[in-house]
Amino acid sequence: MSRPRVVLVPGFTQTASSWSGVADVVRASCDVVAVDVPEPRSFASAARTIGSAGSRAIYVGYSMGGRLCLRLALDRPAVVRGLMLVSTSPGIADAAERAARAEADALLADAVEHDGVEAFLEQWLAQPMFAGIPPDAPGLADRRRLSPAFVAGCLRKLGAGAMAPMWNELSRLDMPVMLVTGTRDEKYGAIARRMLERMHTGVVHTQLEGGHALPLEQPAVLGGLVSAFAAQHG
Repeated sequence: MSRPRVVLVPGFTQTASSWSGVADVVRASCDVVAVDVPEPRSFASAARTIGSAGSRAIYVGYSMGGRLCLRLALDRPAVVRGLMLVSTSPGIADAAERAARAEADALLADAVEHDGVEAFLEQWLAQPMFAGIPPDAPGLADRRRLSPAFVAGCLRKLGAGAMAPMWNELSRLDMPVMLVTGTRDEKYGAIARRMLERMHTGVVHTQLEGGHALPLEQPAVLGGLVSAFAAQHG
């Protein structure tokens, strides 16, 4: 019997190595591929590139990576056998809020280019939503090696302010879907509940103990959840 194939897609300023704790668990029962976010040309093209690299599989995306996986599932549903969205939003529905976010992200992109990635990461990871990340979390060193141009490009091209919101497209998803949020991440927990209202009845929302960065906060538990989801749907 063939093993399910799982593709892991990281969040903003993360690399494939950020998934290593989760991948170590999932690898026991699945073929696992952790990918890097491609060079940011456009949101849709980045999603297509991820699908070409991952081929037909269960896709698991965290935050920005989750938004890219969601776009892939909508644009190329034949590639996505199942979809797990971790701490993920379909975008910003309100046009004025979206424009304000794009403007804020553009300022952050300017700061990255001016001050460098390490200084930016120090401020970015100091946000309360990342307070649960342990100091020895995997991938932190690789994040510091990202180029300023790449991080700035992600902000300008892949940010929630730059992408078209996907709220009105959620009802088109017909593959198995699981939404995962942290118990202390009230913002994304509320977003997941709103997503459920627009999706087919088989979608499941699971909460794990933790905050926003579950792949780094709860890799073993999340890895077990991914393995079970893949066994059922892969």
